[in-house]
Amino acid sequence: MTRIVTILSLVLALVLAGCDSASKSTDTENEETAIQQSPKAQLLERIDKKYENPEAHYQLGKLSYGGGQLDKADFEYRVALGFNPVHYRAQAGVVKVATDQKQTERAQIIAELYISQAAVSAPASVRLGKAFQNEGLGEYALSCYYQATGLTPKSPEPYKLLGFYYLGEDDQVRAEENFRRSFELDPYQTDVAGELGRMGVIIGLPRITDTVNAPGPQ
Repeated sequence: MTRIVTILSLVLALVLAGCDSASKSTDTENEETAIQQSPKAQLLERIDKKYENPEAHYQLGKLSYGGGQLDKADFEYRVALGFNPVHYRAQAGVVKVATDQKQTERAQIIAELYISQAAVSAPASVRLGKAFQNEGLGEYALSCYYQATGLTPKSPEPYKLLGFYYLGEDDQVRAEENFRRSFELDPYQTDVAGELGRMGVIIGLPRITDTVNAPGPQ
């Protein structure tokens, strides 16, 4: 009798150990799946809580684009724009999708529409330009930056952005030209000063005493 009880105990222990191992294996698989799906799952959860969330739709569009789902990306970008018509990254995303789908004329028409809408201010033009540049749409980014220089000729930022853009295109002449103009408007830009220095341009940084002793507004 004692021997039978011992055998049954061993069998029960093995069964319980197997169940525990299977449970842990399932938990691990579920955790791995959750980690893999977490970015999309989190966005869907945010959208489920509040569908009128332009940033969540935009991020979901970016995930779809990264996965090669261009139509899905375009849909999410447009939903984002429906809730926030001046979501510049979503605007650039729509143009990028059209460009990748070889819809060149359509992409140009949409881009020109967004650029004309951004003409309300230099900051708007700059933000749209940065969005275009981040999507690799340099031609449209340039239009935005030049538009910004026309709207506020004495703002250093658009010239700096033009300088870095041309620097990336290895156009040293135009890069230097725009860096110089930006530096003239604001000589306290260390990044611009650094680029000009690397180009061999001799510049004079303003002295602190010049600022301290500068006359105040009359």
